[in-house]
Amino acid sequence: MFSILRLWMGALVRQFRSRQSLLIENLALRQQLAVFKRQRRRPRLTGTDKVFWVLLHRFWCSWKTVLVVVSPDTVVRWHRAGFQMYWRLISRVRKRVGRRPVTEEIRELIFKMVTENPTWRAPRIHGELVMLGFEVSERSVSRWMRCAPTTADPSQRWLTFLRNHREAIAAMDFFTVPTITFGVLYGFFIIGHDRRRILHFNVTRHPTGAWIVQQLREAFPYEAPVKFLILDHDSKYGAEVPATIRSMSLRAVRTAVGCPWQNGVAERWVGSCRRELLDHVIAINESHLKRLLASYVDYYHQDRTHCGLQKQTPQTRTCCSGQGKVISWPRVGGLHHRYERAA
Repeated sequence: MFSILRLWMGALVRQFRSRQSLLIENLALRQQLAVFKRQRRRPRLTGTDKVFWVLLHRFWCSWKTVLVVVSPDTVVRWHRAGFQMYWRLISRVRKRVGRRPVTEEIRELIFKMVTENPTWRAPRIHGELVMLGFEVSERSVSRWMRCAPTTADPSQRWLTFLRNHREAIAAMDFFTVPTITFGVLYGFFIIGHDRRRILHFNVTRHPTGAWIVQQLREAFPYEAPVKFLILDHDSKYGAEVPATIRSMSLRAVRTAVGCPWQNGVAERWVGSCRRELLDHVIAINESHLKRLLASYVDYYHQDRTHCGLQKQTPQTRTCCSGQGKVISWPRVGGLHHRYERAA
């Protein structure tokens, strides 16, 4: 700042000096500047120097003729940088106008709603966001919906289908059991999704298409209580079993190849039967295994509680009163027990 004052004072003093003296001084200064330019080291200008040249560029048209320290393009660049700084400061001070940006939280909610509700459109999602207290336009919701994942999780869609139709769904499947003579027996069962009840079961050594059709007729001798029957792509079914299912006014729902989780209710029952019965016995023959399974199915229906049924049994077991001695009743040959209070 003092250097600028000194420069202006010098300019004021020169107004009273003779023209010859000014010319000689100007020549001396130019000679020194020429020597200064021959030096390799580039001079460093302070912010005050930059402001001076920017102002001089604004008010004096011949400023380029006397500029030797830097190039004229540099002064223009300084001016543009100051212009940007000036408007940046004004923009920070002034009240922000225009549309508010969509926050990351709102974007995540839009993507979640699109994924979990494939049938929803922008007005429906915008209404939910308004109910949640978010300020966002419907047009912004529509624009961000295009960036959401286009395909939902197939497991979620399948689970939603099962929950909405569990009263009308049954599932059928096979499981194998080794015998004492190293043979293999095949267990067949049909389970309902509503209360996890075993609608029918049987055992055979040779599961053919005709045998499976007979089991379906025994399971549903009259009008079937369900509308959908889930089954896999086992080769034992052939073409005869699906045709029989259609003739019984049932819709066969085939699971994808190599996706046992799509028939999760049946697979869970097979796992429970193995852990609670088959891993602790050795099947002798068909009649022996069928008797064991019948005992386990009775225990499964009447005594065994289920997490999926809010700790109830498929046949709705009655809770005991809070008084009386606790007694136990053996089930499945003593592998399990039922506990009740004595009257």
